[in-house]
Formats: sequence, structure tokens, C-alpha cells
Amino acid sequence: MTRNSKVIKREDVVIRFSGDSGDGMQLTGTLFSDTVALSGNDMATFPDYPAEIRAPQGTVGGVSGFQVHLGHSEIQTPGDYADVLVAMNPAAIKANVCWVKPGGTIIYDKDNFTEKNITKAGYLKDPVAEEKLETYNIIPAPISSMVREALKNFGLDAKSVLRTKNMFALGMVYWLFDRKLKYTERYFDQKFSDRPEISEANKVALRKGFYYAETIQALNPVIRIEPAAIEPGTYRNICGNTATAWGFLAAAEKAGLKLFIGSYPITPATGILEELALRKDLGVISIQAEDEISGICSALGASFAGRLAVTSTSGPGMALKSEAIGLAVMAELPVVIVDVQRGGPSTGLPTKTEQADLMQALYGRHGESPLVVIAAGSPGDCFHFAFEAARIALEHMTPVILLSDSLLANGSEPWKIPSMSELPEIKPPYADKKKIPFLPYERDDKTSVRYWAIPGTPLLEHRIGGLEKTIKGTVSYIPENHEDMVKKRDAKIAEVANSIPGIEVIGKYTGDLLITGWGSSGPYLRAAANELQAEGYEVSFAQFNYINPLPKNVSKVFSRFKKIAVGELNLGQFADFLKIKHPGFSYNSINKVKGMPFTIKEIKESCIKILEGK
Repeated sequence: MTRNSKVIKREDVVIRFSGDSGDGMQLTGTLFSDTVALSGNDMATFPDYPAEIRAPQGTVGGVSGFQVHLGHSEIQTPGDYADVLVAMNPAAIKANVCWVKPGGTIIYDKDNFTEKNITKAGYLKDPVAEEKLETYNIIPAPISSMVREALKNFGLDAKSVLRTKNMFALGMVYWLFDRKLKYTERYFDQKFSDRPEISEANKVALRKGFYYAETIQALNPVIRIEPAAIEPGTYRNICGNTATAWGFLAAAEKAGLKLFIGSYPITPATGILEELALRKDLGVISIQAEDEISGICSALGASFAGRLAVTSTSGPGMALKSEAIGLAVMAELPVVIVDVQRGGPSTGLPTKTEQADLMQALYGRHGESPLVVIAAGSPGDCFHFAFEAARIALEHMTPVILLSDSLLANGSEPWKIPSMSELPEIKPPYADKKKIPFLPYERDDKTSVRYWAIPGTPLLEHRIGGLEKTIKGTVSYIPENHEDMVKKRDAKIAEVANSIPGIEVIGKYTGDLLITGWGSSGPYLRAAANELQAEGYEVSFAQFNYINPLPKNVSKVFSRFKKIAVGELNLGQFADFLKIKHPGFSYNSINKVKGMPFTIKEIKESCIKILEGK
């Protein structure tokens, strides 16, 4: 940056990168996010991409986007609307102009605004005029032609040259927000260590974009967001799937067990399997199974053999796993099933987010089949609740369903890396070799938990399985025994409530409205509550992470508020569950099923209507 450039400070800003699926917008957003995190800002991201591997080029259906919200203070969501949109073609404007703040900045590659591309996007002639963007800060940049000129002597083919245009655009954004290039340049050197000419080409494109932006008056003044005041520690930028995998690794170490994952690849859960498959150095055994049923059945075998066993999937896979989950309930084996939710039903919206698998997680098995259900609320949260899911599974000898979703799986945020000494020990209820004969369904009197006997241990030979058993492990069709065992399995899950924290109210402990929800909607609901509080409304917020069993203080907390608002990305599944478990309160649903997260604005509008009795 030149010394005479004007600089203004902002508290926060939202940037959205958008273009064709082949334009590298996910990488561009990720690199920008990494630089933001390394610069000390808080942030949240929202990757948004089509389901097709290569959707028709230049069409609205093929637009891929990546939104980043960075700030000087705590950032809770990826932001509602963008201050800056980077659009690599006309379709990117068509798909995203509604998400740009009035008067915001739109940087676009004017070389791609050909008659053909304009028509493909659904415009007649001039996207800027047709979208009535005269009041916006429009920056038409000749990005494609400038990278061609900058790299004409590199000996690269035309396609390889144009692959760097996203770096030119990134350089422009780095200029605008006063960011250093060194972190991204370091990435190129590592990524292309065996092809230094590709690394250098990307560096040149990045620098050209940076210095080109310096010449544009409309990109002056430069915007600076000071580093956030965050708790001291070592941080990294982490996405939900990676955090989930690491949570399981930490749990395995704390339990003194080897980790096993048996999974079938499925969007958006595959990243968990991929991350754990890299961890052979930590003793992880991973199997990419031939189908969903094989995935969970291999995990059950590993659990029986004494491993910390997990399986990961999304909604369609959960349906296929349901019978084996019932087997885990009956056999009382510890296993964690991760459901990274996506839009449904059926194939639905594979790359979009939704929270509509809750009832499936709670009741999607035949017979009385209770198990523990918990949900992460942010990408970093996925580490903690993966650890918690493993702890509960092992200490209570039960399957646990961990609910994540596409927004958490692919979104990212700065995450403080915990010390292993900060994490609690996990103590599985191993069978006592001195207590003979061993009874596989004998239980702890307090917790109703059966004891875990590892196969091959002398004197602890036993049988478990899908048929109803007696305390001795023998098959039983006696009606009274079945009812007794059903009640004991149910009591075991209810007892988990004694080992989880109560819900925490953020704001006043009494008021007109308690805004609540679960999973990835939580940060949006909390941000809306904060803004309503600042505007003088008597509202508070409470996040649910433990769904079944619910925390023990729910009724006590709810009784302090006149109304309860439940926000979730479905048609009201958690609200219905609360009505079953805690009837007698005034529940009001705030729902959205568009494959997109909430906006803070729409939550606030709904809450005001609820407060006004509308």
C-alpha cells in the first residue's frame, strides 16, 4: 500500500466471492479466511456451492460462492448481506445481488461479460442497468485479460493462465482490506513445491491484482479491521468436519483406546472420514465401506472388540443405518453416529444446509429404541461435542447420535487449540474380572449402565446380540423380561441428564421472550437476541446442544419467560419435541426450509411479531 492511501477503520465487514464452479471461489474464500485468521480477526465463513460437479458453465445454477464475515469483535455468523461482492461472471451477479448491501461494492471481471454469458445468466444486455445498480460502487476490472498479459511469458497453456484469475481478484480484495500477501504466497510455495512455475504464476497474478486495485479511485479509502481482542492461546482456522474428527482423536486418547471409523462417503460428511484416514500415525483404523450398512456394522464390530467406534453419514445414510443402530441399542454397545444434515428428503439438496433430521435421530428406529442425541452449534463446537458424544457413548454404553449440518461441516472459524490436560478423562465401565460369573447385562445400580467386557478376556466370555436377552445374556422371549429390559435401557438414557450441564441463559433470566434453538441456527438466534436487547426488548437466548435427554433445568428456565421462540431450519421438529417433553409453555416456531441459514433480520422480524402477539 502507498503511504498516501486513505484508511478508514470498520468494526466488521462481509465479503462474498462468487463465480463458476471452475473459477476457484472456494479456494479463494479459504485463502482469504486463513489470512484473516492469521491477522488476528474473528470471523465466520459460509461456503455455498452447487451439487453438480460441473454445472453448466455460465449459468445461475452453476454459481459457487464463499462468504466471509470478519471483525474486530466477536463474530457469531457469516453475516446476512455482503459489503463487497466479487463476481467472476454475469451469473454470479444474478445469483448474489440480493445478498449485497445497498450501496455496496461489486467487483466483476468485465472480460467475462460477453453477450453469450450475459444471455446465459438471464439478462438482456446490461446486468448493471437491469439490476438497477447505479447506486452501488461498481468496479469493472479486466481480470482475465490482465492475467493473460501478466503471464504471457510463463509458457503456460491458456487454461492454466486463466486458472489464476481468482488470485488476481483476491489480490484486489487484499488491497481493499489492507491484508498482507505473504500468507497466501507461502501457501503457493507449499502447495506447488514440485511445480515452482505454477507457484510463481499465482504469486504474479495475486500481486498484479493487489497493485491494480491501488490505481482504482473507487477502491479508496482502504478499509482496516483491527485484530480482535481474543483469549490468549494458539489458534487455527478450522471447519466443522475437521473439528469433529479431532474431537474423536482427543476422546480416544483420553479413554486410552484406539479409534475406528467405518463410513461410506456422502456429502457433506465425507471430510470426517478423509481426515481420520490420514491419522494412521495416531493408531486410527479407517474403512471406506462399500455401503452405509457395512459402515455402521463394521463400527459395531469394532466397538464389541473394544475400540472407540464411530461412523459418519448424512440423512439418506441415516435411513440405511437405522436397523444397525437398533442393534447397537439392544446390544448396548458404545458407538457414535455422526449425521451431517443436508436438504432432503431423498437426494434433496446435497450441498445445502438443513436441520430436518431431528425426528429421525430421536425416533427413526423400530421398537422402543432410546439413545442419546446431541448437536454441535458452530464449527469449533464440533470438536467439543464430538468429544462429548464419545464420552457419553463410552461411559454410558450407548449409541450416541451427533448432529452436525452442511453449514457447520464446511464453514470455518478461528478455534483455540485446547491442551489435552484441559480435557476430562473418559472412564469406560469395564467389567471386573474378579466378579465371577460375569453377567453381560448386570448393571450399575446408580446409572443403569451395563459393564463392558472385551472379547478374549479370560472368564468374561459372553453373548450379546439383537435378540432380547436376560441378565445372563441368554435369549429370552418372556414378556416380563422384555418389559424390564426396555425400561432399564430407557432409564439408562434418562440418567445421562445427570452428567450434562443445564441450558445457559444469555441475557436476563426473566423476560417477555426466550429465543432458543439448536445446532447451527444458534449463532444467528443469539445475534438476533443481542440486537433486540440493544433495542430495548426484554428478550434472552438459550442454546440447546443436548437434545435427548434434555437438560434437567429446562422447565425452570422456561417458566421465567412469557413466551418461547424456537428457531430451526425445518418445519418445527424441535418445537414439537419440546411440546411433548415440556408441555404447558407458549411455544412459537420460527422456521425456514430453503437450504440456506437464517438471516438475523428475519429472526428479529419474527420475534417482534411474536412479542406484539401477531
